[in-house]
Amino acid sequence: MKETEKEAIAAKLRGYVESKESQNAAAKSLRGVSAATVSQMLNGKWELIADDMWRTVANQIGYDPRRWAVVETEGCARMTQVLSDAQRHSLVMAVVGDAGCGKSQAIKTYARQNRGVIALSCSEYWNRKEFLGELLQSLGVEPGGTTVADMVREVIRQLKRREGVLIVMDEADKLSDQVLHFFITIYNKLEDTVGIVLCATQYLKKRIERGANNNRKGYKEIYSRIGRKFIPMPVVNRGDIKAVCMANGLDDRREIERIIDGADNDLRRVKRLVCALKLKSNGD
Repeated sequence: MKETEKEAIAAKLRGYVESKESQNAAAKSLRGVSAATVSQMLNGKWELIADDMWRTVANQIGYDPRRWAVVETEGCARMTQVLSDAQRHSLVMAVVGDAGCGKSQAIKTYARQNRGVIALSCSEYWNRKEFLGELLQSLGVEPGGTTVADMVREVIRQLKRREGVLIVMDEADKLSDQVLHFFITIYNKLEDTVGIVLCATQYLKKRIERGANNNRKGYKEIYSRIGRKFIPMPVVNRGDIKAVCMANGLDDRREIERIIDGADNDLRRVKRLVCALKLKSNGD
């Protein structure tokens, strides 16, 4: 790995550490990375750090060697405003939008730029203990081999001692009912203390509304706690796609139009099409 890339990763790591409670907490939030390694990277002592470790850190702190430029689309602006309001006022909110509308990118950017943001990318396979383990690790606390009850108490203890924390549960529609019910537990213990944002596709809205209407366990409580409201993300428009293309070095009008026509209002697809076009141009 080139020295210039290591310098870029170290600079990104410095920003990541600043967004956490402490350098030690930042190190604990990174899987497979010791506090000593973080310290060495930040202090320029790189001789004994393997390239694989640099890549491990880079992948977890959001470093992108392709230097993809993120544009503040209409959706990104709305998502950022929701996150800011929830964090400043300790609100509980739910945001829904189509896949590729920019939710996840806006969350990553906001988390890098603001302290006290715990951003979880939810998975279908999480059980209660795995969910709590992910939350504790993001807080910079070793999950250990404790029981679920012990882990819940530790999560509440950690969050109560911190100020202005925001928990973002991205792709929350992937969570099982059992795990989603932890949302109620956290809310009940930390109301007016911690901001919480559930973020997902329209499926979450349908699931919660249907569960509440059918009186399924926990769903009325969840629906009530988000204010019986789902904030919609705007659909990606032509202007958004054009701005993303131009910010990433594409200025050929015909190529931009082709990308707009083939993107299906999906920013992930826009990125793939732009990168493919760049690779083709470099190959030529």
